[in-house]
Amino acid sequence: MKLIRWGNPGNEKPGVILESTRFDLSEFFKDWNREFFNSDGLKKLSNVLKEQTGRLKEVGEGERWASCVARPGKVLCIGLNYSDHAKEAGMEPPREPILFQKGSNTVVGPYDPIIIPKNSDKTDWEVELGIIIGKDARHLGSEKDAKSFVAGFCISHDVSERAFQLEHGGQWTKGKSCDNFNPIGPWMATPSSSGDVNNLGMTLHVNGEKMQDGNTSTMIFKWDFLVYYLSQFMTLEAGDLITTGTPPGVGMGKKPPRYLKAGDVVELSVERLGRQRQVCNDATY
Repeated sequence: MKLIRWGNPGNEKPGVILESTRFDLSEFFKDWNREFFNSDGLKKLSNVLKEQTGRLKEVGEGERWASCVARPGKVLCIGLNYSDHAKEAGMEPPREPILFQKGSNTVVGPYDPIIIPKNSDKTDWEVELGIIIGKDARHLGSEKDAKSFVAGFCISHDVSERAFQLEHGGQWTKGKSCDNFNPIGPWMATPSSSGDVNNLGMTLHVNGEKMQDGNTSTMIFKWDFLVYYLSQFMTLEAGDLITTGTPPGVGMGKKPPRYLKAGDVVELSVERLGRQRQVCNDATY
């Protein structure tokens, strides 16, 4: 299954994609949120789709694509998780996952604009695989247990402001949590629709020029280990987002470095998980 959300900000509704067409599920479900996932919602959704085939209302073609799940309780991010990206950054591959967080209000739709913050000249791009937690998880026994706690996977664009992140002291959060800094979607694919998640091609282009061309196969810590590992330190709640690191080709790693500016167009894709497109705008507030 492919779950979507649609509608104007603050009035998003749940839906699905069936054979490339968006359908409205708001008659049957309130939202794709923690309550939905924790109440065996995916099974209920599967039953609705079987019973209502041919009766669902299509979503209008002009309706906004929202984030594929509701605002997460937590956005947990893994740094330097691709061996080739660690090499690009001139850093040793980590022995354990490097964890930081983004503000959950950074999560927006896949075609919403990237907002270049005020006083920013180092806004950067990062295409990533996102994991959506499917039910509350704590102290999992092994990484083999992770699959039953995952609702699905999506594209996660971990936009970063490198000066805020690296030149102002403290942890990375301040460079990761600016408005609109985490487009996700266009859909969340359930595990049965995601193929081999450890072997998905991923690309990112800026103004038509390919910047990133990687594969999840070079992840140092695989998705199932990450779910297991993080559950040892905190409760992962249904609907939480884990964004799992990026392959090489980020702007900071270019020689000379290259960063986003107003008018730039960013397009990114992950195999089986769709495509995103964002136009960069300067912040006006």
